[in-house]
Amino acid sequence: MGETTTIRISRKTHATVTRLATERHETIDETVSRAIRALRQDSMARDLATELTDDETAWLDADAG
Repeated sequence: MGETTTIRISRKTHATVTRLATERHETIDETVSRAIRALRQDSMARDLATELTDDETAWLDADAG
């Protein structure tokens, strides 16, 4: 871990993150990083699950040759 900073979180959240990190045998930084990545992946999945627009469908159906 390179440079660090401090963020303010509730004691309850701190306890939860600490417990999760301990259970996973990783640092709090690793646990928070994994959680952030999971949230980003969830957001991407929601975006991918939306219906395609007519323009997107036309583009995907276009002849590439």
